Amino acid sequence: MKVLVPIKQVPETSNVKMDPVTGTMVRDGVEPIINPLDLYAIEEGVRLKEQVGGEVVALSMGPPKAILAIKEAIAMGCDDGVLLSDRAFAGADTWATSYVLAQAIKKIGACDLIICGERATDGDTGQVGPGIATWLDIPFVTYISKIIEIRENSLLIERMVEDGYEILEIETPCLLTVVKEINYPRLPSLRGKQRARQTENPVWGPTDIDARAKNLGLKGSPTRVVKISTPQVTRNGKLLAPKDEKEIESAVDQLIEFLQEKEIV
Repeated sequence: MKVLVPIKQVPETSNVKMDPVTGTMVRDGVEPIINPLDLYAIEEGVRLKEQVGGEVVALSMGPPKAILAIKEAIAMGCDDGVLLSDRAFAGADTWATSYVLAQAIKKIGACDLIICGERATDGDTGQVGPGIATWLDIPFVTYISKIIEIRENSLLIERMVEDGYEILEIETPCLLTVVKEINYPRLPSLRGKQRARQTENPVWGPTDIDARAKNLGLKGSPTRVVKISTPQVTRNGKLLAPKDEKEIESAVDQLIEFLQEKEIV
């Protein structure tokens, strides 16, 4: 089984910043990590390889330093990785990003399964996985919590929904987006890190994947951020931190008074 895992480098959640002029994320000077939800996709791909054999290839689109994400994926058990990096890709929305990844997948060649994380923590849209499948014209299912059985030309899968789970069968090749309930990602091993350092990973640009210039980057993205604003806090809480019994009594009195004012008690 050949499995492809698209991954993304994202800023740590506490360091996310937006450019109010361009409406794009500021990535300069911010320490990147692999999108945490993509780790579950990597782990599931590696588990499938261990179960039935085959190959797992990671691919990512980003600046040159995103090669570190590819190396980490290999250290976790992927066999190879491809980085898509060119200034022409900068500023891409989910539509342009999924187009580039789909073009790269076409160049890599036939695969049985594409596994994506549920969403990226920086954009939080969950659109890139389904977008890739749409460009490739293959079936896809989102929010997969378990791959139950691998069949000759299909997969039996469990999908998480609002009121429980669905059991579905999907023909391969296909694309799945997985939720974190599907597994527990392993840490990179020492042997894996050594292999990652020794692996030469290709870096592809637009010409390598036969991409149309009009579909690339900020100019090729139909999504437009019109305005960015910081939400206003409309409620101000009051913190009571008593340090002794006298202050505790005072805090209780204030709490009771507050609840009476709100007609709660």
